[in-house]
Amino acid sequence: MTTHNTNKLKNLVTQLRPGAVCLAPWLEHQGVSRNLQQYYVRSGWLEAIGRGAYARPGERVDWQSALEALQQQADLDVHVGGVTALTRRGYGHYLYLDKERIQLFSIAGVSLPAWFSKKDWGVKIEHIRTGFIPDRPDLKAIESTSRGLRQSVPERAIMECLYLAPKTMGLVECYQLMEGLANLRPHLVQVLLESCTSVKVKRLFLYLARKADHKWLSHVTLENVDLGKGDRSITPNGVFIKEFHISVPQELASL
Repeated sequence: MTTHNTNKLKNLVTQLRPGAVCLAPWLEHQGVSRNLQQYYVRSGWLEAIGRGAYARPGERVDWQSALEALQQQADLDVHVGGVTALTRRGYGHYLYLDKERIQLFSIAGVSLPAWFSKKDWGVKIEHIRTGFIPDRPDLKAIESTSRGLRQSVPERAIMECLYLAPKTMGLVECYQLMEGLANLRPHLVQVLLESCTSVKVKRLFLYLARKADHKWLSHVTLENVDLGKGDRSITPNGVFIKEFHISVPQELASL
């Protein structure tokens, strides 16, 4: 191995924190060719965790590091959302007896690479592709965390939970999450409600916020919020909520 190649490896290693993932295209951009990548693997300086993804040998790699690589190195438009985003901010109520649920959201057409989706990260990865909140930079409501991951802010995350209700997310669970969201920002709630294309999400959001008696709701106006027309049965044979024209489970209505 030449001194020049050795220096490339040293420069690479100094950029990687423990457990970090580096992708083959990113390595090429750093001046490490595909052939050189394979040489590093054969020599024990890098370890392949899947096709086109590497880490330093013997280090524990988690889903956060893998997702960080997809977001920052591959510029993949996918973010942590729903209950996962809320739990990471301390709003979660539920301890999962099985694997923890990790909800990742993206627009339609975005696919996770096989090395990420097929690897057992010790958690249950749920990839939801939807455009119910338009894909515009001023409406994404995405923030960066100290870990470097893009994830939904609470205002968007609870709407993502409601998008999955009641099939994937229980409505009682959604309400218990909503109860903890006493400090949502009305201006951001306003923008999201006006841009959201799901009537179900908007009606459920307003119903749960009213039920939780959140003060910020009084600062949200519905003049430009399209709530659709007619009744919506969220749950068959449920309790009809006249104000929002939805039917919800008896268990939720009686809380």
